Amino acid sequence: MFEKFGRLLHRRRKPLLILTVLFAVLSGAYGAGVFGSLTPLGFQDPGSGSERAARIAEKAFPQRTPDAVIVYRDEDRTVDDPSFRQAVVKQVESLPKADVTGYMHYWQTKMPAQVSHDRHATFVALNLHGSSEKAKEDAYEAIKDKIPAPGLETLQGGTVPTGHQASEKIEHDLRTAEIISAPVLFLLLLVVFGSLTAAFLPLIVGVLSILGSMAVLRTIANITDVSVFSMSLVTILGLAVAIDYGLLIVSRYREELEAGYTGEAAIGRTIATAGRTVVISGTTVAAALAGLTLFPSTFLKSMSYGGVAAVVLAVLFSLVALPAVLAVMGPKVNAFPLRRKKAVRATAAGEGSWYRFGHGLMRRRWVVVVGAVGLLLTLALPFSKIEFGSINAQQLPSTSEGRQVFNAMEHDFDGDAVKSIDSLLLLKSDGTSKEQGAALQSYAKRLGATEGATSARISGIEGTTARVSVTYDGNPISTHARDLVNRIKEVPAPPGARAYIGGESAVYDDTLDALGETLPWMLLYIAVMTYVLLFLAFGSVLLPLKAIAMNLLSLTATFGVLVWIFQDGHLNGLLGFDPTGNIEPNMPIMLFALIFGLSMDYEVFLVSRMREQYDKQGDSTEAVATGLQSIGRLVVSAALLMCVPLAAIGMSDVLTIKLFGVGMVFAVLTDVLVVRILLGTAVMKLLGRAAWWAPEPLARFYDRFGIKETDAPADDTADRPVPVTVG
Repeated sequence: MFEKFGRLLHRRRKPLLILTVLFAVLSGAYGAGVFGSLTPLGFQDPGSGSERAARIAEKAFPQRTPDAVIVYRDEDRTVDDPSFRQAVVKQVESLPKADVTGYMHYWQTKMPAQVSHDRHATFVALNLHGSSEKAKEDAYEAIKDKIPAPGLETLQGGTVPTGHQASEKIEHDLRTAEIISAPVLFLLLLVVFGSLTAAFLPLIVGVLSILGSMAVLRTIANITDVSVFSMSLVTILGLAVAIDYGLLIVSRYREELEAGYTGEAAIGRTIATAGRTVVISGTTVAAALAGLTLFPSTFLKSMSYGGVAAVVLAVLFSLVALPAVLAVMGPKVNAFPLRRKKAVRATAAGEGSWYRFGHGLMRRRWVVVVGAVGLLLTLALPFSKIEFGSINAQQLPSTSEGRQVFNAMEHDFDGDAVKSIDSLLLLKSDGTSKEQGAALQSYAKRLGATEGATSARISGIEGTTARVSVTYDGNPISTHARDLVNRIKEVPAPPGARAYIGGESAVYDDTLDALGETLPWMLLYIAVMTYVLLFLAFGSVLLPLKAIAMNLLSLTATFGVLVWIFQDGHLNGLLGFDPTGNIEPNMPIMLFALIFGLSMDYEVFLVSRMREQYDKQGDSTEAVATGLQSIGRLVVSAALLMCVPLAAIGMSDVLTIKLFGVGMVFAVLTDVLVVRILLGTAVMKLLGRAAWWAPEPLARFYDRFGIKETDAPADDTADRPVPVTVG
């Protein structure tokens, strides 16, 4: 099938190139506006009780849940100065009513909590028009330039402005990463291929994948909410995976040219071998990322949308557009060589540095296994003390306004005065009635007596909606606060009423509960899908288990390093971030799916070649050594190339994006160098012939349906010319 498909691509190469150019133009024009369609956050479970409580509170008590917090400060005047008051009140009251549905300033409320400790600053709470995050962001975009008050230092923060600033920062950082990584990638590809022309081709696949993924995301964003963080995955993963697959296709095509094949034969053999590997690799990565759709949060679903789109398009263009380009270029793929042309002599069996290195590892297999496993387990140790936290303005650099407002609210204002766990009640009748009033007082008294609470009071009544606020000591995202939330949930609501528990602590508790409930199902899904796909690739019942076990080792080591760096604060000066003492819980799950899939990428690259050699020789040790010789250098090159855009995005000033980039660089390098090459080679020797074993029924199934590389597709001797000289 793949052989015939490759030959068809060669015959239809010119129409395919025209369609590719048309796709690039249309998707680029449409996808360019994707950032305007994305939402800034999306880390919470939209169906949770805390989100329901937030919607009730926003409707009945909007002043309690402001969308924006604006800090006005003057170094000389205090809030008691009439000119200070006039400047703030005049500016706030002039904001368009179509965009601002309500505001709350100190001279309205007389709340001491709205004045800083030194009385030189105050904050104003704004509520913005809109029923969704995107609508509120549009309203903020319309008024943000009208908020500053003349003569006063103005800082804009709170949920919506901080999310808007994060979106702008991420967009800027992604563009910077692309500008930095593109020339570095090109130089590395020049070194790998030794040809100016060949070095361009994987980059073309990367650009096409990114443009297409942006268009896909914008289309999805018109149907449902999509987080702005998904663009980081689309840009980096689209470029990295596309270059990996492009590298594999171009390298195999050049091998076929060296062997003397041209025209349909060369393209057909390339698709029948490397093309099959790309399909199984891309399917594995996409299947792992698809598991994120099982979670309720917009963030994880968005990462799945963007990641699957990037990988599928990278596979598509590697199998269609790139072979069409190669078919047009033919031997000119080796044009403009960096080195003097010479005939390439195939490495004989038993020769080559990678072959000797593989045998050396297998001779010392127990030393390698014990050393590699010991290293990975040591790196994983900090993972046992991971602390989870919620996303807030601390993700932004200290120079951003949202971060400065967050710091001011923490240090300059009496923030504890408004910190609470809120019970939002839907009552059976008006809350101001005598009967309901007595029931609410009794309910508040029971909440105040809950273990861990310091007090409870009725903080709002609006028709048949009431709010009871419970105060407590400690951090809102601490275990103590989470336990208090669960004890409050157990307190019976007034007769006929229904209670929804909200506030930062409740959101944190609901988020962890939702992730914990879904995680086992995602793990089961990924394990089953991975096992099936790897069996189809290798025809073995043991190799998929080996790959999954080694993946878990690689992942725990990566998580341990991330905890050591980002939670504990090591290397914060070198990497340029302020540690928060915790890690947002969605991030490890997203990284798990992504790293698991990419790890299988390299597993398929390596073991497919080993399987090919085993089918020829029937000797497991020789198959491992010769397979490593044939593709080891290419796999390491692919990993290094993938790390370039990941390292570039790791330079972002947004902490979540930085964690993603740094974590991915460490994971890719550790997985390829330690897990796949060192540990994987040694374990293959320990398994011996058993590595390739399958029960007879499964062996017959693999022979018929297996996806494997082979040097013997269709008979094409008539297409075989004199060997081509390459660079």
